[in-house]
Amino acid sequence: MSLETRSDEDLERDDDLARDDDLGRIAKSEARADAGMSTAPAQDDGDEEIRQPQLGVLGWSRWLWRQLTSMRVALILLFLLSVAATPPTLIPQRPVSPIKVSQYFRDHPDRAKIMDKFQLFDVFSSWWFASIYILLFVSLAGCIVPRCWAHAKTLRAKPPEAPRNFTRLPAYARWETSADPDAVLEAARGALGKRRFRLNPTTDSIAAEKGYARETGNLLFHIALFGILVAFALGSLYSVKGGKIVVEGGSFANVLTQYDDRQFGALVDADNLEPFGFRLKSVEQTFQPTGAKRGEPRSFTAHIESWYGHDGKDKSGTIKVNHPLEVGDTKVFMIATGYAPEVTVRDAKGKIAYKGPTIFLPQDGNRTSTGVIKVPDVSAGLKQLGFDAQFLPSAPMDQQGNLLVDPRRGPISVFPSLLNPRLMISGYEGDLGMDSGIPQNIYALKADKMSKFMDGSDVWRKALKVGDTVDLPNGAGSITFDGVKTWANFQVASEPGKGLALFSVVAAIVGLVLSLFVRRRRMWVRAMEGPDGHTVVEVGGLARTEGGGLGDEVQEFVDALREAAPANSSGTKVKE
Repeated sequence: MSLETRSDEDLERDDDLARDDDLGRIAKSEARADAGMSTAPAQDDGDEEIRQPQLGVLGWSRWLWRQLTSMRVALILLFLLSVAATPPTLIPQRPVSPIKVSQYFRDHPDRAKIMDKFQLFDVFSSWWFASIYILLFVSLAGCIVPRCWAHAKTLRAKPPEAPRNFTRLPAYARWETSADPDAVLEAARGALGKRRFRLNPTTDSIAAEKGYARETGNLLFHIALFGILVAFALGSLYSVKGGKIVVEGGSFANVLTQYDDRQFGALVDADNLEPFGFRLKSVEQTFQPTGAKRGEPRSFTAHIESWYGHDGKDKSGTIKVNHPLEVGDTKVFMIATGYAPEVTVRDAKGKIAYKGPTIFLPQDGNRTSTGVIKVPDVSAGLKQLGFDAQFLPSAPMDQQGNLLVDPRRGPISVFPSLLNPRLMISGYEGDLGMDSGIPQNIYALKADKMSKFMDGSDVWRKALKVGDTVDLPNGAGSITFDGVKTWANFQVASEPGKGLALFSVVAAIVGLVLSLFVRRRRMWVRAMEGPDGHTVVEVGGLARTEGGGLGDEVQEFVDALREAAPANSSGTKVKE
């Protein structure tokens, strides 16, 4: 017994012949109908006028809908969406880097105006990005819904009954046996059931089909892609992401005015924010003390007291790197730490014009930090004060107690912990420009309307240790270095679509695996008594998807069937 696998050329030739016969019958039928029912006037010259049907508004609408919901258009829209998401990787965006956008306008004013007309500085809120996104959204929805409906009908339907002529199937086998036809069909049901075929038995044949999971996986992949789009939309509309630097002893409440910087979704307002807050009690940070990795961070822990709701009770807790504070759907991460020197500045009349910690920004791994101290609240008639400062957590000293200065970089810290803190300052007096109404960078000093303090012909500079007080030149007052506090930079994040996005990605992978590795197959078995009294068994197979291996599968099934229904084989024949 052997198995015949028909070639693609044979199948195409048979299909062409059948199609020609069908077209011939249809043409003849239409000719008779035209002859008997046509009301068109006869053409004297023998030429017939061809009139194209008019689609109309409804017809054009249906055509546009079919085009939009086709897989080809969905792929084109997906490609356009990926292209549209490229400019933000090259061009600064207003929601993320407004300062860089302003700098771009100053550097390239003409080009920036043209780019701004096309909303290239705010791509994800532009009308053209939203158009592509919505069209892709509608395209996927219009493609998925009817396919799901059709697949649901397929799952409920029985496999089609056996064809009349098995020889036209791609894989075909025939033999004769002395076994009873019912015994052969019963053995076939068992063999097909073991191979997870769905069965539709009749009197003398069995129809079987498997591989429905392939279309299920295909639909699952498209639904997952739809879910990713929904998750992206939720993130764009309702996500909350902002930063806040809090000094030890300070607090944060989740309201709009408390953020140092924020990137909120388009539909986020004060009512969407979780009602919580916390107070930073202390910050613990340790560094590698020795070895090749000396000075590298080892641990950071923020000890806090948090509350939820307007009447919530304080609850002690900690925030560590990768261990955020979770409040409802919002997470609070600690992403950086630094130092905030505490100073007291008195003006020329002895009034305390400034007192408290000032946030300094680290410049290297040993926490050499820079910052500015602005003193606008001096007594009436006095000039405002400003200080450029540098903070060294562990200043290097020689044996005489003098500060060692790097010849290339100037004063630097040699370790990030507070082993020998020093505050290096130089001062200015004049107008800080803070009363002009123009926002200023709190980490930069605008000194164009100020005069620098001088010590004779040299610039006035001082190195202060904790507790030191120095008088300012020109009788402008004094400054005292009171101590050092630690600050922590917290990131508040709420991403409502993140869970859906993760679930959709996993579902997309599962769907892709099913659609690639599951093969759709149909199998038919017929067992009938022949003229000579022997049972004639026919087996045919059809592949519903691309890919080889159909012949081997049918051959394996035939071998299993002959083994499951043993009988005396006499006159066994195979159709070639």
